[in-house]
Amino acid sequence: LGAGKIIATDLVDYRMQAAKNLGADFAFSATDDISDRVREVNDGRLADLVIVSTGAIPALNQALESVDRGGTVLFFAPTEPGVTVPLSINDVFFRNDATLTTTYAAAPGDLSTALEMIANGRVQVGEMISHRLGLGDTGLGFKITAEAKDSLKVVIQPQR
Repeated sequence: LGAGKIIATDLVDYRMQAAKNLGADFAFSATDDISDRVREVNDGRLADLVIVSTGAIPALNQALESVDRGGTVLFFAPTEPGVTVPLSINDVFFRNDATLTTTYAAAPGDLSTALEMIANGRVQVGEMISHRLGLGDTGLGFKITAEAKDSLKVVIQPQR
């Protein structure tokens, strides 16, 4: 839908390679100085939109450091209960004019657009499924997901 450069970060090489295979222009280790890496590949600018798909505090802080002036940080995953993240109101809002927002669902129009993109093959969701397991292997599915080594999406298929 008009995105420019897509930059992914992760701690796991398998997931970084998967991001590149699925359309990311760049994939960097989350242990790098991400704001510097973004500037390197984005003509000296930070990101217009940062989507944080984990509740890990280092990732939340990297997102705040990687968003450009007037950009948006979208928090897609919650933190553990009771976790707080200190942030500078002056730096984030007054100097950077960033928008911080959350989501864990979608409006009907967004769902319609997403389903259309999937139906037209613009988004290859099947390639995002790394494991398909039967109901009897549900425990293994949770283990694979928690280990986050060579998995993306683990699907339980009761009929298997």
